[in-house]
Amino acid sequence: MNFTENAPFHRPESLYALNEELLAQQDLQGVNMIMSFTGSSDAGHVVTQISNELKDQLAAEPVAVFDIDQLIDYRSRRPRITFTVDHLTDYKAPSLVLYRMVDALGTPFLYLQGSEPDLQWERFSQAVLSLVERFDVNLVAWVHSVPMPVPHTRPIGATVHGNRPDLIEGISAWKSTVDIPAAVGHVLEFKLTEAGRNVVGYAIHVPHYLSDAEYPPAAVAGLEFLGAAAALMLPSERLRESGRAVERQITEQVEGSSDVAAVVSNLEKQYDEHADGTARRSLLAGDNDELPDADELGAAVEAYLASRDAEQL
Repeated sequence: MNFTENAPFHRPESLYALNEELLAQQDLQGVNMIMSFTGSSDAGHVVTQISNELKDQLAAEPVAVFDIDQLIDYRSRRPRITFTVDHLTDYKAPSLVLYRMVDALGTPFLYLQGSEPDLQWERFSQAVLSLVERFDVNLVAWVHSVPMPVPHTRPIGATVHGNRPDLIEGISAWKSTVDIPAAVGHVLEFKLTEAGRNVVGYAIHVPHYLSDAEYPPAAVAGLEFLGAAAALMLPSERLRESGRAVERQITEQVEGSSDVAAVVSNLEKQYDEHADGTARRSLLAGDNDELPDADELGAAVEAYLASRDAEQL
């Protein structure tokens, strides 16, 4: 059987609808593009905080809206809805939209944001690539976050990947070769690289013991990396203020438990040994180059927080 490019599969462009009125008014050729997706690893709620901040602080005009019903498995990732006394409110429908935004200095850029697709990753990747090529996007930069055995008392680190050495060299705090479960951002980065498009991704390191709660300092770091890569002035002041309040709360919790303080102290020692240029191959490596169990590292913190919850009951 002979296959052609257009059969028997649907064309990727049918996954989204373009805002033709906006495109007739705005020249989007050659702009930079940033991406973030919720639904995969979002340690410290970094992606959620970044997307909320950008959409709250910057005017957003939809350029392309994806047909989310073709991409989401609602039963495996059910949307949230609020039951209020005797009726339902605040249905949070999933979405996936490419926005046109303008930064604080008046520079336009594209922002692809929304729920990570459950389905049709290959077709979705081709659809995104078609948009990148349509607008001749100069650079695609994306961000996600991962839990790491690092202390909150040290600078936020990141693992950087892509095909732009000038945006990668000297930044990555973790350099290794591992087989990992892919996020859709990874697949997009791979496809963009194959197509010869400029792309860079940032995996923000969030202290393991803070990964389940909002950690604004990590979101600020993500915005700074995206802004530096795409030459954009992105809003972060509100997150910085929230981060200062969170840091004070964390300090109180650490000072209130010797077990938590010991965990943080051990992480600080490991971090500093790596930063001082010892033979460790990464922040994750122990004395025998073995990876520590992150669950063990966070056990003392989790036990302490559980005890605090019990005391308040």
